[in-house]
Amino acid sequence: MSDVPSASNGDREPVQDAHARVRDVFDDWADRGRAEGMESGHGFAARQGFDRLELTTGAHYLDVGCGNGYTVRWASDVVGAEGRAVGIDLSPNMIERARELSAGLPNVQFHEAAFPEHPLPRGAFAGIFSMEVLYYLPDTAGALHEIARLLQPGGRFACVVDYYRENEESHTWPDDLGVAMNLLSMAAWRGAFEEAGLTVIEQTCLQYPLEEGKEPGWKQTQGSLLTVGEKRA
Repeated sequence: MSDVPSASNGDREPVQDAHARVRDVFDDWADRGRAEGMESGHGFAARQGFDRLELTTGAHYLDVGCGNGYTVRWASDVVGAEGRAVGIDLSPNMIERARELSAGLPNVQFHEAAFPEHPLPRGAFAGIFSMEVLYYLPDTAGALHEIARLLQPGGRFACVVDYYRENEESHTWPDDLGVAMNLLSMAAWRGAFEEAGLTVIEQTCLQYPLEEGKEPGWKQTQGSLLTVGEKRA
């Protein structure tokens, strides 16, 4: 067994409280224009994780914690009119922004919900992506099992997180934000994927290129943790 936190029925009220705290943080960020800042700030790692899904025309795609929907718009271009690009986020303000920015794209849908609660069909998605989200969820193991249920056999899930045990500079973030987070090691993420029925086909730290005139920080030295899993048939 891995050391991934799981919620029990007795945790229902605390789970709801945790969702509310995270929702308030991201609603505030959306109101202050930080949704687009996250898009540019996470773009390097997000694009690499997204590309690992190897989506094709006609595929169905899901972003868990989609923010302003930027990867959903990427997927919209790839999957075409016969495909479907879907985003889910617990922040109503983020979903509102995503819908505004994606107006006119007929193959795009957005849902306001606290994952793993959702209205989505299981076994429908060829690719699922998540950027900087899963460690906020009170039941990380349960979320991974639900992602596996949403995937088609052979479908892929690409998860990118910056808050993980080997990245020591991230360890103050729960106190900084006043939000509970689940701190997992690289090995724990791998184990949690496997327990959920996802074969890990890649795990790596994505190191960002150094911007001209800036000193290297944790993004260049430690990097974002990418784990890619494939659903076993």
